[in-house]
Amino acid sequence: MKKNLQKVMSLLCVSALSLSMLAGCGGGSNSGTTTTETPAATEETSTATEEAPAAEETTEEAAAEEEETTEEATEEEAAEEETEEAADDTAAADGESTPRNETLYEAGQQWGTINDWNPMSANSNNGLALSANDVARELVYETLFMFNPLDGKLYPLLGSEYSWNDDQTELTIKLNPDAKWSDGSAFTAEDVAYTYATHVKYQSSQGSDFSTYIDSVEATDDTTVVVKAKVADGKAVNPLKVTSILNTMYMLQKAYLQTVEERNGEDADKVKQDTMEDLVHTGPYAPYISNDQKAVLQRDDNYWGQAASMWGKLPVPKYIAHTIYKDNAAGQVALSQGEVDVCQQFITDVQNMWLEDDLPISTWLDEAPYGQCEAIPSMFFNVERPGLDQKEVRRAIAMAVDYEQIIASAMSGQSPTFDEYPRSVVGPTDGERKYVDFDAIADLQWKNADVDGANALLDEAGIKDTDGDGIREYNGENLSFKAECPTGWSDWNASMEIVAAAGEKIGIDIQTYFPEASSFYDDMTTCNFDICMWSAPGAGVMNPYSKGMFYFSEEYAKLASNWSGNFGHYMNDDAEKILEAIPTETDEAKLKEYYTELSRILLDECPAVALMYRPQLFYAVNESVWTNFPAADDGRNIPPTDCTDGYGIAALYDLELVE
Repeated sequence: MKKNLQKVMSLLCVSALSLSMLAGCGGGSNSGTTTTETPAATEETSTATEEAPAAEETTEEAAAEEEETTEEATEEEAAEEETEEAADDTAAADGESTPRNETLYEAGQQWGTINDWNPMSANSNNGLALSANDVARELVYETLFMFNPLDGKLYPLLGSEYSWNDDQTELTIKLNPDAKWSDGSAFTAEDVAYTYATHVKYQSSQGSDFSTYIDSVEATDDTTVVVKAKVADGKAVNPLKVTSILNTMYMLQKAYLQTVEERNGEDADKVKQDTMEDLVHTGPYAPYISNDQKAVLQRDDNYWGQAASMWGKLPVPKYIAHTIYKDNAAGQVALSQGEVDVCQQFITDVQNMWLEDDLPISTWLDEAPYGQCEAIPSMFFNVERPGLDQKEVRRAIAMAVDYEQIIASAMSGQSPTFDEYPRSVVGPTDGERKYVDFDAIADLQWKNADVDGANALLDEAGIKDTDGDGIREYNGENLSFKAECPTGWSDWNASMEIVAAAGEKIGIDIQTYFPEASSFYDDMTTCNFDICMWSAPGAGVMNPYSKGMFYFSEEYAKLASNWSGNFGHYMNDDAEKILEAIPTETDEAKLKEYYTELSRILLDECPAVALMYRPQLFYAVNESVWTNFPAADDGRNIPPTDCTDGYGIAALYDLELVE
């Protein structure tokens, strides 16, 4: 592992603390749900932070920085006290402590008492076990395959192999015959078919979504499943979307689902609200402790994955635990004290934990940006608002923003710059950037904080301040807007403040507005905003197509409650035609042409503008108890997905106790 000498010295300093722990503590943020049905939570855990952004080099702002630093110190002291109190309270509440040398503690995933274990739920808050995104959490329930964002490939889990027919209308899946349920019964193709049919029957979010692209899921024998795609004009509607079922839908037992249906009278709302505390599952861990202090999973020592056809052994930690904290500050203190092993939280100046505090803490990369950046937090313009319906106004705001300040202060350098990775419809990974000809769109890129260029653009468009109040008008009305994101997401709040400051420099009044998360969600999903901030998808089996949909999809814009993208209701016929063509296109040159054109439209029209790049999941590890965590330079191809998500769960089989 990296920083070895430094860590050895650090371990000597914390060994006494580590040996004294009988039960550790985790950490937290301001989160909501993490299931596919409610996508808000994953973003929240990746964005919320209690750290204040760095101030500008001015006298006034330096004073503000000093004040913020004092406040942060006070908050950190309070958080440390809460951490110690929470540890005592948790031990008392459990009634059962888990040995520290058998327990892996997570932070940044669970933010309240778990309310259900139901993968079909629309309001689950179970971040510890339910996160069926492209890199699905594989601890309790399992998907057919595991996605690895490092190489963009699907790895076998419950499924052993899959293949399309020539015209991509049928996807055939072979299952691992060793796979079993926690009750000892065999996992079969009937379970797969019934899982899908139940999602559709009760119109869960996944059922509603996939049924648009899938005609049927059929079991042809015990270990073979055939997924038939919906066809239009002789072609599958969207093979990319069909493929994504392999790594995003948790498999459920047919017999158990029938029990749930029976006890709820096949009422759709009741089925989706069933807590499923008596669950049957295939994963390596099962629920053990769940209260308002702590959530713990216990290893199933009969787990099927120890078969030679899968992992060949059990995961090393007997318990996966997550203490529930109210905010990131408390979680960060717990990480620094060795009470958290794996932390999924944004930590301002994370490098100071090893460079200045000399702690045995490390990240995926030794240097900035420290994580595997894949997601693209972006600001969306509501193109139905007067003024913002003009591309010159949108583009001028985009040009005037100081992105380098956002990266340096809001992100404390934990993002590549736009000089390193120019803007486009794809993310900052080699796997995606191969799809765009950046030379062809170089003329549409803008330099950082180009206030002069933005003012010239507005002047040329005739959008001027005619009454001398310092604010430009459009159709006789001042250009005045609100820029919003949830309160408490401090790095995002700081980004919106920088956007507002850019507006002032070009004669556009932009006021920040930071409502509670629930109110923001209502605004964003119903297009009830002027400017809002949300993140484009990170790595996934459908990328970069999913990012194209995120920015342009008319289908998303027409949803009554839209979590998926195109929040500002931008419509472009050319972009829509490209999105329709991409899923069935196999020619690499043609795909590059498509994504380059989508990038040209995005940069020219500016319906949304990338503000930074960031990890899909944050990842910092403390090696005072456990070691041999994944790192970018270790050659193992295990992604930094917190030892829980997608192929990242492979890390649990390599962990070692610190001696």
